[in-house]
Amino acid sequence: MINRPSLCVQVEAPARLHLGFLDLNGGLGRRFGSLGLTIDTFTTRLSADRADGFSAEGPGAERAVAYARTFAAARGLRGGAHIRLREEIPGHAGLGSGTQMALAVGTALERLLGQTAAAAAWDSRAIAQTLGRGQRSGIGIGAFDEGGFIVDCGRGDHAQQVPPVVMRLPFPTDWRVLLLLDLQRQGLHGERETRAFAELPESPAATAGHLCRLLLMQLVPGLIEGRLEPVADAIGQIQRAVGVHFAPAQGGCFASPAVAAALHWAAEQGFEGGGQSSWGPTGFVLTADADQACWLERGLKARFGELTPLRYRITAGHNQGASVAVLQSPLQSMREY
Repeated sequence: MINRPSLCVQVEAPARLHLGFLDLNGGLGRRFGSLGLTIDTFTTRLSADRADGFSAEGPGAERAVAYARTFAAARGLRGGAHIRLREEIPGHAGLGSGTQMALAVGTALERLLGQTAAAAAWDSRAIAQTLGRGQRSGIGIGAFDEGGFIVDCGRGDHAQQVPPVVMRLPFPTDWRVLLLLDLQRQGLHGERETRAFAELPESPAATAGHLCRLLLMQLVPGLIEGRLEPVADAIGQIQRAVGVHFAPAQGGCFASPAVAAALHWAAEQGFEGGGQSSWGPTGFVLTADADQACWLERGLKARFGELTPLRYRITAGHNQGASVAVLQSPLQSMREY
């Protein structure tokens, strides 16, 4: 008996760092506005095959099935899928795990079960909105689509759409980011996150103006010209302003005391481009190259020893979006993805 070919869709979605909000005032009709960086450490990697119903296996399987059922119902897709998860971005760590899982699952189902004629209307922005992602930031969608350094212009009071990405730049290939991972903590999420945004006071308009000026007149030119110092200084200033604003909700400028101590020590050594990604607890420090990142990692380990809950990862910017492949394989000889 000859096996009929069966479609298999493979998706690999990169993690991202959320480097801060630009406008927590909203006086011009839009709030938030984000800057972020796609990174080449941590991915959500899955494959999907047609099946009678929806099922999943591997890390994050329960969340993947929930996203699949929600998207299929909203999209009106017929049939089902079995999803195999090979890797998952760590959850509630400030690395964008929820958005990348949602986009990976929705994209896989669209390619597997969707109709070509309607596919253009179901891009990653539509998938994210359907699955409740991108409510305040479009950085995760930008990371999935294109990668690199990303800026979105926030969400307008008159619209319930995902914040549009207005700028995407390649991140210099020599630069490195040292990630500070606190494995004993999680960032705010769910109802606690929603409540925190509702209860925090309005930020001054002058602060928003200063942060936007830092972005346009210092950070962006520094990226284009490949000069780390102005980029690191601008990100450090943005992080301090955002940290002060969110301090009442997370117990300080940074969610993890261990990350806060490491960032303070790194700043004393001259590394100004440090901060926390989203609600954390993951911290980060920009460095000029891999050697400098290794030197900083060794210094932090020597300073804080083995008792700290921190773990370190050196990562680079990822200047590409998610990879998506549609394959045809015999049912009984599907290769391992």
